[in-house]
Amino acid sequence: MSKPAENTVENSSPLDQLVADLDSDMRAVNALIIERMDSPVKLIPQLASYLIAAGGKRIRPLLTLASTSIYDGDMQRAHRLAAAVEFIHTATLLHDDVVDESEQRRGQDAANLVFGNQASVLVGDFLFSRAFQLMTEDGSIDVLGVLANASAVIAQGEVLQLSTANTLDNGMETYLEIIRSKTAALFAAACEVGPMVSDAPPEHAKALSEYGMCMGIAFQIADDTLDYTADEKSLGKTIGDDFREGKATAPVLLTLEGANTDEREFWDRTLVKNQQNAKDLDHALEIINKYDGFAKSQNLALEYRDRAIQALSAAPDSPFKTHLENLADYVISRSF
Repeated sequence: MSKPAENTVENSSPLDQLVADLDSDMRAVNALIIERMDSPVKLIPQLASYLIAAGGKRIRPLLTLASTSIYDGDMQRAHRLAAAVEFIHTATLLHDDVVDESEQRRGQDAANLVFGNQASVLVGDFLFSRAFQLMTEDGSIDVLGVLANASAVIAQGEVLQLSTANTLDNGMETYLEIIRSKTAALFAAACEVGPMVSDAPPEHAKALSEYGMCMGIAFQIADDTLDYTADEKSLGKTIGDDFREGKATAPVLLTLEGANTDEREFWDRTLVKNQQNAKDLDHALEIINKYDGFAKSQNLALEYRDRAIQALSAAPDSPFKTHLENLADYVISRSF
């Protein structure tokens, strides 16, 4: 069982505190990741390590470790599944950056710019395969079903987002379906498998899944807001990517509810027709601020934060339960 560290740094973020208390487990997970991304085809570990070594918040594997620790579960099984979750996430990032033609990821040039689109897609496929190997090694058909289903849902979300880009015809319902699929499904699965490898009652696994789903939605809404408002260096990727890619995310959709004719024509030109000039991003920020689009997005994220914490109330009291409650707050108040 993981035990909270005695030397947790005061005034550190909830994420930092969770990392400190799961330090030995995360080191085991990272060692497993390095081992399983190895291949005699040298380009595979070279490209995979380029993205994985760049860091990232590692929230998803931490969720698997924390949700297992709440129930005093089998941490060796949790290590394998946490590594599988991180491989799934990394594979989707590689594919995303190719589709979105991204220029930056985690503060460095995106892998597709450095290694090319073909290599990025194929190494992403390799990482998906490694994830499924780890999942089958766990030996539980139920656990395999949860993570395999999440992988399928993520792919569906990617296609849905692609098919609904450059249009203003889809509202909040479609947007929320996209982020449930693309982001929150893996958060939910990462949390659900913890109780499952701990022999906890099925209703506890479902409660942790609901926590992960709602927290993942809150996380993505906050992320979509930061795409317009964050410091680019801190965020680790180019500001305004969603705008340039024609994605109508929460700040835009909530702004459109009150937009006048001229403003709607602006969004139609920039997002639908993709006719943008150098000053358009600044003008987009002005319109969003005019209608409190960022504040409204934050309020929507808060609603899902509250739902996540409510779902977590079904779990037994534990320092790791407290960590997850605090983490739900952190993901919507972070600056990167």
